[in-house]
Amino acid sequence: MANHPLWQEEYWLPLMQLYLKKPVGVKTIYSRSMVELALELNIEPQFLYEQMFWLRRHSTPSLNLLWDKFANHLKRLNAEVEQLRLMRGFNHADEFYRGVEIKDTWQNDFKPLTDYYAEYNDGKYMLIPLHLIIILDLYFHLTPITMVTETSEIQDLAKLTDITPEVIVDVMDAFQQCDPYFNRVTLEVSPLFESCHDIWQRYGNGNPQQLAALASQLKEYFRK
Repeated sequence: MANHPLWQEEYWLPLMQLYLKKPVGVKTIYSRSMVELALELNIEPQFLYEQMFWLRRHSTPSLNLLWDKFANHLKRLNAEVEQLRLMRGFNHADEFYRGVEIKDTWQNDFKPLTDYYAEYNDGKYMLIPLHLIIILDLYFHLTPITMVTETSEIQDLAKLTDITPEVIVDVMDAFQQCDPYFNRVTLEVSPLFESCHDIWQRYGNGNPQQLAALASQLKEYFRK
Protein backbone atom coordinates (compact mmCIF):
# COMPACT_ATOMS: atom_id res chain seq x y z
CA MET A 1 0.00 0.00 0.00
CA ALA A 2 1.43 3.36 -1.07
CA ASN A 3 2.24 6.11 1.41
CA HIS A 4 1.34 9.78 1.17
CA PRO A 5 2.71 12.50 3.48
CA LEU A 6 -0.76 14.01 3.98
CA TRP A 7 -2.74 10.78 4.36
CA GLN A 8 -4.27 10.06 7.76
CA GLU A 9 -6.04 6.92 8.95
CA GLU A 10 -9.24 8.91 9.55
CA TYR A 11 -9.48 9.53 5.82
CA TRP A 12 -10.60 5.94 5.25
CA LEU A 13 -14.00 7.05 6.54
CA PRO A 14 -14.88 9.62 3.86
CA LEU A 15 -13.28 7.33 1.28
CA MET A 16 -15.55 4.49 2.39
CA GLN A 17 -18.52 6.84 2.36
CA LEU A 18 -17.73 7.72 -1.24
CA TYR A 19 -17.21 4.06 -2.17
CA LEU A 20 -20.63 3.17 -0.75
CA LYS A 21 -22.35 6.02 -2.56
CA LYS A 22 -24.64 4.62 -5.26
CA PRO A 23 -23.68 3.13 -7.58
CA VAL A 24 -21.56 1.29 -4.98
CA GLY A 25 -17.99 0.63 -6.04
CA VAL A 26 -14.68 2.21 -6.98
CA LYS A 27 -15.33 5.63 -8.47
CA THR A 28 -13.49 6.87 -11.54
CA ILE A 29 -10.36 8.93 -10.88
CA TYR A 30 -11.79 12.22 -12.07
CA SER A 31 -15.44 11.82 -11.18
CA ARG A 32 -16.77 15.01 -9.62
CA SER A 33 -17.17 13.37 -6.20
CA MET A 34 -13.63 11.93 -6.24
CA VAL A 35 -12.12 15.29 -7.20
CA GLU A 36 -14.13 17.13 -4.55
CA LEU A 37 -12.86 14.74 -1.87
CA ALA A 38 -9.31 15.07 -3.22
CA LEU A 39 -9.50 18.86 -2.98
CA GLU A 40 -10.97 18.59 0.49
CA LEU A 41 -8.12 16.38 1.70
CA ASN A 42 -5.46 18.06 -0.46
CA ILE A 43 -4.49 14.63 -1.79
CA GLU A 44 -4.31 13.73 -5.49
CA PRO A 45 -7.30 11.90 -7.03
CA GLN A 46 -4.94 9.20 -8.33
CA PHE A 47 -3.85 8.36 -4.78
CA LEU A 48 -7.43 8.25 -3.50
CA TYR A 49 -8.36 6.02 -6.43
CA GLU A 50 -5.60 3.57 -5.50
CA GLN A 51 -6.59 3.71 -1.84
CA MET A 52 -10.16 2.91 -2.80
CA PHE A 53 -8.97 -0.32 -4.39
CA TRP A 54 -7.19 -1.26 -1.15
CA LEU A 55 -10.39 -0.46 0.70
CA ARG A 56 -12.41 -2.64 -1.64
CA ARG A 57 -10.07 -5.60 -1.08
CA HIS A 58 -10.24 -5.38 2.75
CA SER A 59 -6.45 -5.35 2.47
CA THR A 60 -5.53 -4.97 6.16
CA PRO A 61 -7.00 -6.04 9.50
CA SER A 62 -7.86 -2.42 10.27
CA LEU A 63 -9.80 -2.13 7.01
CA ASN A 64 -11.62 -5.33 7.85
CA LEU A 65 -12.67 -3.73 11.12
CA LEU A 66 -13.98 -0.70 9.24
CA TRP A 67 -16.07 -2.89 6.98
CA ASP A 68 -17.43 -4.84 9.95
CA LYS A 69 -18.31 -1.62 11.73
CA PHE A 70 -19.81 0.44 8.92
CA ALA A 71 -20.73 -1.67 5.86
CA ASN A 72 -24.28 -2.22 7.08
CA HIS A 73 -24.52 0.91 9.20
CA LEU A 74 -24.41 3.81 6.77
CA LYS A 75 -26.06 6.25 9.18
CA ARG A 76 -23.28 5.61 11.68
CA LEU A 77 -20.66 6.07 8.96
CA ASN A 78 -22.25 9.32 7.79
CA ALA A 79 -22.31 10.60 11.36
CA GLU A 80 -18.63 9.73 11.84
CA VAL A 81 -17.69 11.49 8.60
CA GLU A 82 -19.72 14.54 9.56
CA GLN A 83 -17.95 14.67 12.90
CA LEU A 84 -14.61 14.37 11.13
CA ARG A 85 -15.50 17.29 8.89
CA LEU A 86 -16.25 19.40 11.94
CA MET A 87 -12.80 18.77 13.38
CA ARG A 88 -10.31 21.59 13.23
CA GLY A 89 -8.34 21.57 10.02
CA PHE A 90 -10.51 19.16 8.01
CA ASN A 91 -11.52 20.91 4.78
CA HIS A 92 -9.18 23.78 5.73
CA ALA A 93 -5.93 22.56 4.23
CA ASP A 94 -4.35 26.01 4.27
CA GLU A 95 -4.54 26.02 8.07
CA PHE A 96 -4.08 22.34 8.79
CA TYR A 97 -0.97 21.98 6.62
CA ARG A 98 0.61 25.28 7.60
CA GLY A 99 4.36 24.71 7.81
CA VAL A 100 4.14 21.59 5.61
CA GLU A 101 5.67 21.93 2.16
CA ILE A 102 2.88 21.32 -0.36
CA LYS A 103 3.28 21.55 -4.12
CA ASP A 104 0.06 23.18 -5.27
CA THR A 105 0.02 21.84 -8.82
CA TRP A 106 -2.79 19.41 -9.61
CA GLN A 107 -5.26 21.54 -7.63
CA ASN A 108 -4.72 24.41 -10.05
CA ASP A 109 -6.36 22.41 -12.84
CA PHE A 110 -9.66 22.77 -10.98
CA LYS A 111 -9.42 26.48 -10.16
CA PRO A 112 -11.29 29.00 -12.35
CA LEU A 113 -9.38 31.05 -14.87
CA THR A 114 -10.33 34.63 -14.10
CA ASP A 115 -8.04 36.45 -16.50
CA TYR A 116 -10.39 36.18 -19.47
CA TYR A 117 -13.98 35.64 -18.37
CA ALA A 118 -13.92 37.59 -15.12
CA GLU A 119 -16.41 40.09 -16.51
CA TYR A 120 -19.04 37.39 -17.03
CA ASN A 121 -21.34 36.13 -14.30
CA ASP A 122 -22.70 33.35 -16.47
CA GLY A 123 -21.09 30.01 -15.60
CA LYS A 124 -21.13 29.03 -19.27
CA TYR A 125 -18.28 31.48 -19.82
CA MET A 126 -16.14 30.26 -16.93
CA LEU A 127 -13.17 28.02 -17.59
CA ILE A 128 -10.82 25.90 -15.54
CA PRO A 129 -7.56 24.40 -16.88
CA LEU A 130 -9.36 21.05 -17.01
CA HIS A 131 -11.44 22.46 -19.87
CA LEU A 132 -8.29 23.50 -21.71
CA ILE A 133 -6.75 20.02 -21.51
CA ILE A 134 -9.87 18.41 -22.95
CA ILE A 135 -10.19 21.08 -25.64
CA LEU A 136 -6.53 20.60 -26.61
CA ASP A 137 -7.23 16.92 -27.27
CA LEU A 138 -10.10 17.88 -29.58
CA TYR A 139 -7.89 20.55 -31.18
CA PHE A 140 -5.56 17.83 -32.45
CA HIS A 141 -8.50 16.01 -34.06
CA LEU A 142 -9.74 19.01 -36.04
CA THR A 143 -8.36 21.27 -38.74
CA PRO A 144 -8.46 25.08 -38.57
CA ILE A 145 -11.40 25.22 -40.97
CA THR A 146 -13.46 22.98 -38.67
CA MET A 147 -12.65 24.92 -35.48
CA VAL A 148 -16.00 26.69 -35.63
CA THR A 149 -19.14 26.65 -33.53
CA GLU A 150 -21.09 24.67 -36.15
CA THR A 151 -18.80 21.62 -35.87
CA SER A 152 -20.66 18.78 -34.15
CA GLU A 153 -17.67 17.69 -32.04
CA ILE A 154 -17.39 21.21 -30.63
CA GLN A 155 -21.11 21.34 -29.90
CA ASP A 156 -21.00 17.94 -28.18
CA LEU A 157 -18.03 18.96 -26.03
CA ALA A 158 -19.72 22.25 -25.12
CA LYS A 159 -22.81 20.35 -23.97
CA LEU A 160 -20.74 17.91 -21.91
CA THR A 161 -18.59 20.55 -20.21
CA ASP A 162 -21.41 23.09 -19.78
CA ILE A 163 -19.72 25.92 -21.63
CA THR A 164 -20.65 27.50 -24.95
CA PRO A 165 -19.28 26.47 -28.37
CA GLU A 166 -18.05 30.05 -28.74
CA VAL A 167 -15.83 29.63 -25.68
CA ILE A 168 -14.34 26.43 -27.10
CA VAL A 169 -13.60 28.21 -30.37
CA ASP A 170 -11.91 31.02 -28.40
CA VAL A 171 -9.72 28.45 -26.67
CA MET A 172 -8.82 26.79 -29.96
CA ASP A 173 -7.94 30.20 -31.36
CA ALA A 174 -5.50 30.65 -28.46
CA PHE A 175 -4.04 27.18 -29.08
CA GLN A 176 -3.44 28.14 -32.71
CA GLN A 177 -1.26 30.97 -31.40
CA CYS A 178 0.70 28.39 -29.38
CA ASP A 179 1.04 25.87 -32.20
CA PRO A 180 4.53 26.06 -33.80
CA TYR A 181 3.28 24.18 -36.88
CA PHE A 182 0.53 26.68 -37.53
CA ASN A 183 2.87 29.66 -38.16
CA ARG A 184 0.05 32.03 -37.42
CA VAL A 185 0.75 35.75 -37.55
CA THR A 186 -1.62 37.78 -35.39
CA LEU A 187 -1.67 41.37 -34.28
CA GLU A 188 -3.76 40.62 -31.21
CA VAL A 189 -2.74 38.01 -28.66
CA SER A 190 -5.63 36.09 -27.16
CA PRO A 191 -6.37 36.87 -23.49
CA LEU A 192 -6.30 33.09 -23.05
CA PHE A 193 -2.83 32.76 -24.56
CA GLU A 194 -0.92 32.48 -21.27
CA SER A 195 -3.21 29.82 -19.81
CA CYS A 196 -3.32 27.88 -23.08
CA HIS A 197 0.45 28.15 -23.46
CA ASP A 198 0.89 26.55 -20.03
CA ILE A 199 -1.30 23.64 -21.11
CA TRP A 200 0.51 23.40 -24.46
CA GLN A 201 3.85 23.18 -22.68
CA ARG A 202 2.52 20.31 -20.58
CA TYR A 203 0.73 18.31 -23.27
CA GLY A 204 1.09 19.89 -26.72
CA ASN A 205 4.41 18.27 -27.58
CA GLY A 206 3.77 14.93 -25.92
CA ASN A 207 2.20 11.65 -27.00
CA PRO A 208 -1.24 12.41 -28.48
CA GLN A 209 -2.53 9.00 -27.43
CA GLN A 210 -1.64 9.73 -23.81
CA LEU A 211 -3.39 13.10 -24.07
CA ALA A 212 -6.47 11.41 -25.54
CA ALA A 213 -6.52 8.87 -22.70
CA LEU A 214 -6.18 11.63 -20.11
CA ALA A 215 -8.90 13.73 -21.75
CA SER A 216 -11.22 10.72 -21.71
CA GLN A 217 -10.65 10.34 -17.97
CA LEU A 218 -11.05 14.06 -17.29
CA LYS A 219 -14.43 14.13 -19.04
CA GLU A 220 -15.80 12.08 -16.14
CA TYR A 221 -15.59 15.25 -14.03
CA PHE A 222 -18.38 16.78 -16.11
CA ARG A 223 -20.69 13.78 -16.41
CA LYS A 224 -23.87 14.12 -14.37
